[in-house]
Amino acid sequence: MNILILNGPNLNLLGKREPEIYGNEGFETFLKNLQNEFQDQNIEYYQSNIEGEIINKIHEYGFIDNTAIILNAGGYTHTSVAISDAIAGIKNPVMEVHISNIYKRENFRHKSIISKECIGMISGLGLQGYFLAIQYFVNQKLIK
Repeated sequence: MNILILNGPNLNLLGKREPEIYGNEGFETFLKNLQNEFQDQNIEYYQSNIEGEIINKIHEYGFIDNTAIILNAGGYTHTSVAISDAIAGIKNPVMEVHISNIYKRENFRHKSIISKECIGMISGLGLQGYFLAIQYFVNQKLIK
């Protein structure tokens, strides 16, 4: 019933930053569309440029019954052992999402430190990746 979409650094600039990679749509507009599409789910959103705040949200939502987390850790995907450890320490499922195809970008982006702790990864499908992650959780009955 609960889904937390958790976006990391610089994702507050969606719609403004590098539209050739990330598109022209701001996340708030997309979020409203998701909430309309999945009215039976409680979809919450949080974005932070600060690693510790992302970890705190993972801890906060990681033990709430009937909750799943969709995480786009941004640049922390490739650098944050602490976020990976936070995911490993919770009971709820986490789906890793990337708007761009990380394997078509710089070599340092090809390695995700958090992937091994997530149930899956969606990469390169634009904002549609968040939709697909929610659909997965609903279809798998990982949340009700």
